[in-house]
Amino acid sequence: MQVFDFINARFGFTKRHRRVLDRPVPEGINYFICFGGITFTLFMVQLLTGLLLSMHYTPSEAEAYASIQRLHLTVPLGGLLRATHHWAANLMVVMVVLHMLRVFVSGSYKNPRELNWVAGSLLFVMTLAFGFTGYLLPWDQKAYWATVVGTNMLGSTPLIGPWLAAFVRGSAEVTGQTLLRFYSLHILWLPVLTGLFLWMHFHMLRRLGISGGM
Repeated sequence: MQVFDFINARFGFTKRHRRVLDRPVPEGINYFICFGGITFTLFMVQLLTGLLLSMHYTPSEAEAYASIQRLHLTVPLGGLLRATHHWAANLMVVMVVLHMLRVFVSGSYKNPRELNWVAGSLLFVMTLAFGFTGYLLPWDQKAYWATVVGTNMLGSTPLIGPWLAAFVRGSAEVTGQTLLRFYSLHILWLPVLTGLFLWMHFHMLRRLGISGGM
């Protein structure tokens, strides 16, 4: 405790905690208001388990599948680590949907919270993008053909479809280049963009306060 008090006296963690988190809560708040917080908690679980998984994963056409097998066979609790990442990802999608439904039904997207709704909608899109890019990384038959179907669907977009599919794949077909591109999106670009929009989301929430519950 003395060490914590020493650090806290110089960094002011406790004071900052009160300034940021101690906010007035309106009446009528219930458990339905917690879907956003659960989603953020699951995102932090994803971030932690993803960092640990990246220490054992090789994003190459020749080694990706083998690295997943080594994770299960040789890494202590490797299977549990991957399962936690997998199920937290699924739960995160469910919680995002429930959170957006709660916001929509309660009318919390209306003035003056329109931009918060826009930021949340973009976070929903990025959550789906996390799932889509992460699905290919095991580099097995199921992941490969699911990505072929998914990128073909992108290719059917009017006007920009062929360009969009080629951009996502990194080539004309799903290849090792696609795997590397998805890995880059999954662990670099999407986390950075998600962090940016989370900051916007929380900043507006702190500024405007919590909306009334259902």
